Amino acid sequence: MKLAYLLNSYPMTSTTFIRREIAAIERAGVPVKRFAVRHWSERLVDPQDMSERGRTEYLLTGNGAGLVRGLAAHAVRHPRGFGEALETLGALRRAAAGGVVRHTAYLAQAIRLRQRCAALGITRVHAHFSTNAAAVAMLCRLLGGPRYSFTVHGPDELEALAANSLTEKTLHADHVVAISDYCAARLRAHLPETLWERIRVIPCGLDLRDYPPTPPPPSMSVRLLSVGRLCPQKAQVEIPAAIAAAAGDHPGLSVVLIGDGESRAAIEREISATGTGGRIKLLGWRSNAEVRRRIRETRALLLPSHAEGLPIAIMEAFALGRPVITTRIAGIPELVDETCGWLVEAGDGAALAAAIGAAMDAGKTELARMGREGRKRIVARHDIDGIAPQLIALFAAGD
Repeated sequence: MKLAYLLNSYPMTSTTFIRREIAAIERAGVPVKRFAVRHWSERLVDPQDMSERGRTEYLLTGNGAGLVRGLAAHAVRHPRGFGEALETLGALRRAAAGGVVRHTAYLAQAIRLRQRCAALGITRVHAHFSTNAAAVAMLCRLLGGPRYSFTVHGPDELEALAANSLTEKTLHADHVVAISDYCAARLRAHLPETLWERIRVIPCGLDLRDYPPTPPPPSMSVRLLSVGRLCPQKAQVEIPAAIAAAAGDHPGLSVVLIGDGESRAAIEREISATGTGGRIKLLGWRSNAEVRRRIRETRALLLPSHAEGLPIAIMEAFALGRPVITTRIAGIPELVDETCGWLVEAGDGAALAAAIGAAMDAGKTELARMGREGRKRIVARHDIDGIAPQLIALFAAGD
């Protein structure tokens, strides 16, 4: 088996878990060719991501004219296969309710991917996310390219399964990887029962070599940390009001937000409206090493999300022995319960403030116990060097 990974934009600051996955597969003895449609438009901050960009081949970035030429040439040389691919492309476009140029670009990218896979002897393509990359992998397969599989994460993917043509993509794939039981259940609810056997639950993971084998002692700091893209789904805009409410009983309370995104201005407005400017810092994106350092320095991770897959930030906090304050949504309860964190209903500001207060009131013994439990769960379920052989076996099945 010669394996390639395909993504839409890669590397990205928010997809370091994919970089870790690829690295673990390579440590297990299977080289991985990295393909992506385009560069990420934002600035990379982690040195490993910067290095990874240099190892990634881009189908679209810097190659627009070449894709157009390749599309035309393939239509002339392989009219039958091209026509069949066009039929499937039309079904994708109708399901998405438009996007002629975008979907034609998928076909051009698929032709380029097929050419490169043939030149490199690639026999298997795995796409992360069931959106653009999975569409390109499917079209590549229909044009005679390698077999493929893809991973579904959520949350957005799980809200538009029909528009995303998930059934069509699964029909032509060998396997679909779901990152949690919740994700798998959502897929089964949408897919015909004849395709359920293609679903496999394989979680994302961490490289535990980056984390001490014994969690550091609990931090008795009155600081919380939130890590993730600043977006409506992660609901960081609710943090200022919750901090303001909890600060009456905990005057030193503060929170640091790592990440950036479309909700930054809304969060800043809430900080101003609640008078929490002295308690909340927005740092933007930071390197993986800095994130780990700041987790060690904090009492607990704060993640008030309304929509998620299964957040890597929670895994990182647990790996460092820190409990989490988060919401009872999606796959989160599969990893978090009252023994290692505080779960509240999404959007319940009073409950969120109460959970923050409970974290501040927790003593050193309780925090240490919760930290040990969280760490145990990561070692058991999310060690990427234990996950990689599962993925390799899945990719190799049928070869």
